[in-house]
Amino acid sequence: VPILTGLDPSVALFSAGIGTLIFHLCTNGKVPVFLGSSFAFIPVITAVSVQYGDLRYAQGGMVIVGLIYVALSFLVKKIGLDKIRKILPAHVVGPMIIVIGLNLIPTALDMTGVPQLLAGDKSAVVSVVIAAITLSIALIIKKLGKGFVSQVSILIAVIIGYVISIVIGQVSLSEIQNASLVAVPNFTLPKFNMGAILIIAPVVLAVFMEHVGDITTNGQVVGKNFIEDPGLNRTLLGDGLATLAAGFIGGPANTTYGENTGVLAMTKNYNPAILRLTAVFAIILSFIAKFGAAIRTIPQPVMGGISLILFSMIALVGVQTIKREKVKFSFINIVIMTSILLVGLSANIFGKAISIDITDAVSISGLSLAAIVGVSLNIIISLVKKLLKKESN
Repeated sequence: VPILTGLDPSVALFSAGIGTLIFHLCTNGKVPVFLGSSFAFIPVITAVSVQYGDLRYAQGGMVIVGLIYVALSFLVKKIGLDKIRKILPAHVVGPMIIVIGLNLIPTALDMTGVPQLLAGDKSAVVSVVIAAITLSIALIIKKLGKGFVSQVSILIAVIIGYVISIVIGQVSLSEIQNASLVAVPNFTLPKFNMGAILIIAPVVLAVFMEHVGDITTNGQVVGKNFIEDPGLNRTLLGDGLATLAAGFIGGPANTTYGENTGVLAMTKNYNPAILRLTAVFAIILSFIAKFGAAIRTIPQPVMGGISLILFSMIALVGVQTIKREKVKFSFINIVIMTSILLVGLSANIFGKAISIDITDAVSISGLSLAAIVGVSLNIIISLVKKLLKKESN
């Protein structure tokens, strides 16, 4: 996430570590969860960076998202999860997650060098080959590997792709050599702009339901109901405060990592204390400057090949959300889902994003507008249904 957005990898590690400790404090140390950088925020962070030329405005947006999460935690405690789910049903959340993944795939393709090669740039052949090798290794290990090896297929593929890139002279190691062994991460304070906030804030609608799914699945694996104890309001509060902290120091927004649940299922070790120890390791690693420099020197084609898998998996999670919740493909649901997809993917489908201008300097488009359209349509249609039902009675 930091590589794709331009944020500092060392700060991202620190944010993950400190965010995890905050989460465990809020949940009374009961939930075995590790927090990490959320992929859902990549497109909006990138959009803010391009539009405003300063990542600190994206930080400001993430601070607001953290505050919204905190507010949601109190709201969930007051009115209950069922009413929240009516506003954000699967036929709204699923397509939003699909939009996140599909909007990121062109970025991954650019990193592989495929568009450049198709445009006639023969020098891009090396990049495409490296990306293809990295991608293939990850898929082969994931398919044929067992246990822990399968779980770390992406990490193994990145390492092999990195080594190949070094061997063929595609990586300069001077940054690693020049970096000091220990250094304080490059913490930065946020800046606030209403336009940037409006771009980033609607993502909270998608990651909220992702959070519910992660905590539910985590509990199913462990054999406990974490939605009830310590309570969804507490897990949301922990996630919100962790994102708030990340925004204030220059890290990506945090999320409850679904991959962590896979590791729990594999190891059968559900002790939350081990996750807290992992958080401490992450914080220590963030101060090892050579480690951060090594991450920054990973070639784009390597990350492009891996990103194609990761972003496709995000889109697949959206499809699985629709399937898991057994969404009925009624005319109304299809209209809502199609509207979200058309608005969210408009830049890729029509060559220009559908947008709404709030002021001369502020406009809403992409996932943000798709989320607003989806939620609004769902609420309006639900209200119309209730009115028609009353009249018929």
